[in-house]
Amino acid sequence: MISSTFFFLFSQLGVGMLFTLLFISPRAIGNSFFKFASLTAAILMAVVLGFDFLFPSPVRNGQIPVIALAVSALLTAAYNRVVDAGKFRAAFWVLIAATAAGLISITSDSLAFTRLLTIGGWENWILLVNHLAATLLLGSVMLTMVFGHWYLVIPGLSIEHLALLTKVHMAAIGIRIVTIVASLVFLQIERTIPLSAIVSELMVRQALFFWPRLIFGVVLPVVLAGMIWSTIRLRHTQAATGLLYLAVVAVLFGEFFSKFLLFALNMPI
Repeated sequence: MISSTFFFLFSQLGVGMLFTLLFISPRAIGNSFFKFASLTAAILMAVVLGFDFLFPSPVRNGQIPVIALAVSALLTAAYNRVVDAGKFRAAFWVLIAATAAGLISITSDSLAFTRLLTIGGWENWILLVNHLAATLLLGSVMLTMVFGHWYLVIPGLSIEHLALLTKVHMAAIGIRIVTIVASLVFLQIERTIPLSAIVSELMVRQALFFWPRLIFGVVLPVVLAGMIWSTIRLRHTQAATGLLYLAVVAVLFGEFFSKFLLFALNMPI
């Protein structure tokens, strides 16, 4: 369980950072941020690959997710060098390739996961949708928080870039909430197990995981996103960055408890 949780959480974090990088341009910001962000993502993926080599997942069929993530990590390292050379057009296409390989890893890992409740044959696809939403959420909050520090490096940087990334993060929160609700709705439609039984299991027997998942993964990100957006409208980047620190912690805890619920209930929430 620990090996799969680690692979899920930090591969999604690294790939999500790459995906969020696509929303901003080094031509407007400079290449220093993109070098730092891509290096961070590459290190995250390398650590995940090393951990998986030492402690391979017992609930995955095949090695395609690991191979695809390794390709993504190599392409990310290549992107770091290309963007450092100032070849932004070529760097953009390398970033797309690295992101695509990372998303293939997450997709194949979701489809290869073996411990899932049978829901009309759709259980792995439901897990995939949840994992893609988690990837965007984790990557957007981490990259936006790191970008907030760049206003100390480049004081004259336009706040519109931080506002754009914050909008991406807010959209990611909305998408993640929709996927959670959709999982429960699909369960009710399929009627494999009564929804009331699942809700009772979540709120009582799995309360140690469910309530922190709800508070850290849904409630706090929504509240903090509103506060972050308010500080950005006031053009207070330091306050926004401080709030983004809290958002990163909240989202990480929320998704961490989500993975534990996945193993407890054999269903993504």
